[in-house]
Amino acid sequence: MTTTVLLDLHIDPAALDRIADILSETLTATRAWPGNLGLEAIVDDADPAHVIIVEQWSTTADHDAYAQWRLTPEGRSGLGDIVTEAPVKTIYSRTIPLSL
Repeated sequence: MTTTVLLDLHIDPAALDRIADILSETLTATRAWPGNLGLEAIVDDADPAHVIIVEQWSTTADHDAYAQWRLTPEGRSGLGDIVTEAPVKTIYSRTIPLSL
């Protein structure tokens, strides 16, 4: 069963001119991590400093290994330097079957 991770970020408005470069570097490394199936960054229409990263993973364990790597000096990204509050991460790993 795949896992979806939402990472809710609030960017310092003074850093908006740098966000594309920082996200590009950060998300390139994320995409290359084993088990990552894809991701995208979406921006709040009403607040360009509010960004959500939507990640798809093969398993929760793949994401957990990635998250642990991000806590190391080698895995550190520049996102921590431009956020105004702690990111909020939500992990979803179940799909409710729907009859449409």
